[in-house]
Amino acid sequence: MKSLQDKINNNKLVVIIVVIIAMSEFAYFRFRSHNMLTLEEEQHKDEIIGLTEEVLDGKGMECDSKISKISEEQLREILEEVRKLRRRRKRVFSSADDSIEGVEHQNEEESPYIR
Repeated sequence: MKSLQDKINNNKLVVIIVVIIAMSEFAYFRFRSHNMLTLEEEQHKDEIIGLTEEVLDGKGMECDSKISKISEEQLREILEEVRKLRRRRKRVFSSADDSIEGVEHQNEEESPYIR
């Protein structure tokens, strides 16, 4: 059975995760309210929120009050970092897919013909 301390630590973790997600969602809605997002970015809301969470965490921003007080220029900088991270990940995934396809084609070409 879990000790009281373990239960308290688990509850703190849940609260921290919820706060981070809420903060990232708040930043996402600030992006939308300033018409900064493309239609494609709006359609991938969860991805943008997740990447925003990573960027904000990297910048040490931990609460909604900081997000609400930053200037539009700073908000644009955050969104630009989110876009860079997103492009980088897409590039990595597409090159990994290309590598897998190359191996599949190579295996097809190397397989001997047996009668």
